[in-house]
Amino acid sequence: MTLKPPKETVLDRFLRYVKIDTQSQEDAERYPSTEKQLDLLRLLVGELESLGVKDAAIDQYGYVTGTVPATLSAGAASRVPTVAFIAHVDTSPAFSGAGVKAVIHRNYQGGDIVLPGDASQVIRTKEYPHLEKLYKGMDIVTSDGTTLLGADDKAGVAEIMTAVDLFMRNPDLEHGTIKIGFTPDEEVGNGTKYFDVKKFGADFAYTLDGGPLGEIEMETFNAFQAVIKIEGVGVHPGYAKDKLVNAIRVFADIVTRLPKDMAPETTEERQGYIHPYDSHGQAEAVTIKFLLRDFDMEGIEREKKILTGIVEEVRALYPKAKIDLEFKEQYLNMRYHLEKDRRVLEYAEEAIRRTGAEPHYTLIRGGTDGARLTYEGLLTPNLFAGGEAFHSKIEWVPVQVMEKAVETVVALASVWREKATQPGGQTT
Repeated sequence: MTLKPPKETVLDRFLRYVKIDTQSQEDAERYPSTEKQLDLLRLLVGELESLGVKDAAIDQYGYVTGTVPATLSAGAASRVPTVAFIAHVDTSPAFSGAGVKAVIHRNYQGGDIVLPGDASQVIRTKEYPHLEKLYKGMDIVTSDGTTLLGADDKAGVAEIMTAVDLFMRNPDLEHGTIKIGFTPDEEVGNGTKYFDVKKFGADFAYTLDGGPLGEIEMETFNAFQAVIKIEGVGVHPGYAKDKLVNAIRVFADIVTRLPKDMAPETTEERQGYIHPYDSHGQAEAVTIKFLLRDFDMEGIEREKKILTGIVEEVRALYPKAKIDLEFKEQYLNMRYHLEKDRRVLEYAEEAIRRTGAEPHYTLIRGGTDGARLTYEGLLTPNLFAGGEAFHSKIEWVPVQVMEKAVETVVALASVWREKATQPGGQTT
């Protein structure tokens, strides 16, 4: 079946979206954490409406939702699970996403890519081997090197919007009901904080927030945050003998005791880590935040025990100081639930193969909105969106891989319809 092309290419949409600064902010008291995320979210509502999505809406939290109606008879449509596609609009607080100047490196033929706005920003093939091995001849989009690009996750946003365009322009393409969702604040761990899974109405979902072509991510870290608050004893330093307790020195003694082989920079694949990522304060009081990450809960418990032991050891060195340690769950490994119904994974594999790509599973050394949604009952693995080097100024994405992601969304809708309506097919 030959499909009518979308009104607008995925590249055109992507280039428009990255111009909008949507950087989120950690520890903000408001939701979304930044007002500017709403600039893109409101734009997306308008674009969904212009594509014919009648129930396109944005709620008080900034969540954008919409429905692509089934193109089947009522009886057939009732047998097909409602499938959703979700992406987040915010970009990482790590680097600025304001004033993005996208650069398209047409027909890439190999070698390192030096970004024109800052020659010190270089995408090296040694560090990103997919660039030469998989993407020669493709068009590579980068920033100019002075900001993030925003492929994480505006590539996913553009891909979903382009797929919606295709669905609405091709009513003869048979599929069940499709739900669309765009979220804020994923980068600061709050993407689904107020997301109403029951109201959303999907049976299964996919986030498009992954990396290279063909990637399916079904396993995330178990993620916990640890916060240590240190209260020292403040005294004028000129008269501090046997009185002053410097919270900064206490802080230093804690950090220097962390295992060197359990850091992000010394671990890979299934290895977990303890990562001090934020600290602030003065000699009187310091607060330190840590990320605890492991694919198994046994590893998390081991990391908690290590950090607790360090605090107890340092507390004994500074009996006048007050040192509090608190652990907070952030998200859990979604593998445990996804394995309960492998259709959501197997159908993704088949859809990717239909585009001519080869599916492969990878670990997420991080998390996605899908991790929390999965634990709320909406099984949501993560699919490739094409980008690499996320959260850095050398972030990049191939145009042709974004196009394959659009094809995968369309193919997935067909696979779910075929599997549910064929004789003996499973429904919701």
